[in-house]
Amino acid sequence: MRSLKIAWIFAYYRLDTFFDQPLLPWYVRGLCRLLPWRYFVPAKRSQSERLRLALEALGPVFIKFGQMLSTRRDLLPEDLAEELARLQDRVPPFSGERARRIIERELKQPIEAVFARFDIEPMASASVAQVHAATLHTGQEVVVKVIRPGIGAVIRQDVALLYLIARLVHALWAEGRRLRPVEVVSEYEQTIFDELDLRKEAANGSQLRRNFDRSSILYVPEVFWDYTRQHILVMERIHGIPVADIAQLEAQGSDMKKLAERGVEIFFTQVFRDSFFHADMHPGNIFVSRDNPSDPQYIAVDFGIIGSLNAEDQSYLARNILAFFKRDYRQVAQLHIDSGWVPRDTNVHAFETAIRSVCEPIFEKPLKDISFGMVLLGLFQTARRFNMEVQPQLVLLQKTLLNIEGLGRQLYPELDLWQTAKPFLENWMQERMGAKAVYRHVKAQAPEWLEKLPHLPQMVYDSLEQLKLHSAADARVQLLLLERRQTDQQRQRRHLLLGSALLIGAVLIAQPEYRSLVAGWPWYAYLSGGLGGLLLWRA
Repeated sequence: MRSLKIAWIFAYYRLDTFFDQPLLPWYVRGLCRLLPWRYFVPAKRSQSERLRLALEALGPVFIKFGQMLSTRRDLLPEDLAEELARLQDRVPPFSGERARRIIERELKQPIEAVFARFDIEPMASASVAQVHAATLHTGQEVVVKVIRPGIGAVIRQDVALLYLIARLVHALWAEGRRLRPVEVVSEYEQTIFDELDLRKEAANGSQLRRNFDRSSILYVPEVFWDYTRQHILVMERIHGIPVADIAQLEAQGSDMKKLAERGVEIFFTQVFRDSFFHADMHPGNIFVSRDNPSDPQYIAVDFGIIGSLNAEDQSYLARNILAFFKRDYRQVAQLHIDSGWVPRDTNVHAFETAIRSVCEPIFEKPLKDISFGMVLLGLFQTARRFNMEVQPQLVLLQKTLLNIEGLGRQLYPELDLWQTAKPFLENWMQERMGAKAVYRHVKAQAPEWLEKLPHLPQMVYDSLEQLKLHSAADARVQLLLLERRQTDQQRQRRHLLLGSALLIGAVLIAQPEYRSLVAGWPWYAYLSGGLGGLLLWRA
């Protein structure tokens, strides 16, 4: 039934127009022409709008997929990305009594034994889970996140259908192949199945809380592990102002400039200091504390999606950004190649030229008007033309940066993100690459080196012995290969000589002047020619 519904929606919203019509099977083309529903969809709706409406009609799993797809601005046309960003994850809540039963089943005790108060009506509801307010017996206010019953089976079914659609897109839509649809679905599958285990979100929240312990710029609510299970998460309740509520922030006298700059500081601290960043920092997940508005503090919630960079990616990214703002496009191109983000055999000069053609127009604007996120997007789109491999961690980073940057300029339109980020990046590079960094590395490794020092002579001797054995083995292998090559060459010569002789014999037998000398000559000629051809082919 689910497949039939998808087929119905596909036809109703004329999604066949996304595909190259000649590649569609003839019966599909004919059916699309005959279906009357095509006339019910207003012709003036764009392809992008029709796709958004179709995803909304297909339900929460497809809506979340569209939302994730909207962040892939390195792959999608701008109009399609903007349209998909309008998708809203609005799902009616399931009953509070069902939530209560799930909590009691997970905790193996009556809900009254855990909570002094539990609000049966949910505070918020989404496709995967909903949230209830509660109070512990200690008086601590908490929120209880509960996984929607039966959603796992729905997700598995819909993800399987998404894979089928992705393969069709790859086969039937030329532009769609560039989007790497199967790869995108695989990325989404991992993300959405992670959301079904709330222990992972709880662990992410606990790690982020440790990273910003006693921080004046970001507060992360406490996770109550005693009451957290796979399908329920209990976390400290916060009472902040939604960051998108500009009027309320201004009314309480918040320092908007400082608030915008601190958002940038939080982002770069997470990425470069901690290599652990909140990758779902849209306005719905960010609040501002009501305390001390002149020295504002952010509050973050919902830690289902977390990104991280390894040390090499951190270094390459920082150097890329600094090189970009110095207009050193040669270094930007070389860093992409050195990092392995694009193939090693990429033409550096051609890549540099492509980057320059994209980036130079950006510098016609004042620095304060340059979008960091769009800089990364431009670089990724250019690198994609040079077969850049998909880097999921960089995609999450670019998505998060676009969110933070848009939020910062909404709070304070004059925000100069480059001037805010530059000192942080330069200090980080100095700490990583300078003399102090070398000293710290040596100091950290010294105990291990000293422990191995007495064994060094034996290790050197063993290495030399291994090298000698490998050299002897290599010599034997080379000799065997040489003998095999000589044998193969001799066999080829024999086949060439014999095959040539048989072919020549076949030609001679077929000549009129020799036919009378050979009884049954046609068969001898065919057999001789066939064997000769086979031997020449094997040679």
